[in-house]
Amino acid sequence: MSQPLDLASVNALDEAAFANAFGSVFEHFPQAAEGAWAQRPFASATALHGAMMDVVRKLDEPRQRDFLNLHPQLSARNIRAGTMTADSNAEQKSAGLDAMSAQQEAALDQLNADYQARHGFPFIICVRHYTREGIFAAFERRLGRSTQQELDEALAQIAAITRGRLAARLAG
Repeated sequence: MSQPLDLASVNALDEAAFANAFGSVFEHFPQAAEGAWAQRPFASATALHGAMMDVVRKLDEPRQRDFLNLHPQLSARNIRAGTMTADSNAEQKSAGLDAMSAQQEAALDQLNADYQARHGFPFIICVRHYTREGIFAAFERRLGRSTQQELDEALAQIAAITRGRLAARLAG
């Protein structure tokens, strides 16, 4: 979307236009926008975001795990290959994940593998709130937590990620 929309314009969108405007806020999950559309009119950006998050929170646990597995691993290789969405690519670059040493890349790859093996979904963090060093520290800290704690944390991180993505699509 080239021009941010004000809330009145958002509330006036038909279902297809709404899905087009907001379908990419959640990584490979346009269903969040599609499910939220019926809850219009939205009194605020917070209400819009809440409606979208409700779609995700109402998924049963197996479907939440499937949703989490739609998210890319943190990876310089993914940035270089251009295999992620534009939002994910820009977010990971903003944290300096495209400028790591070979040793840092190898360490990140190992953390990704360990986390995925332990929890069954990728490590998810709102990278724009962290430095590269902070991301590594969070990885180490969260790796030993229970899978239920990490499921809850992943959803909280997705809320932060998507709040920023939605704000970029809204005026004011």
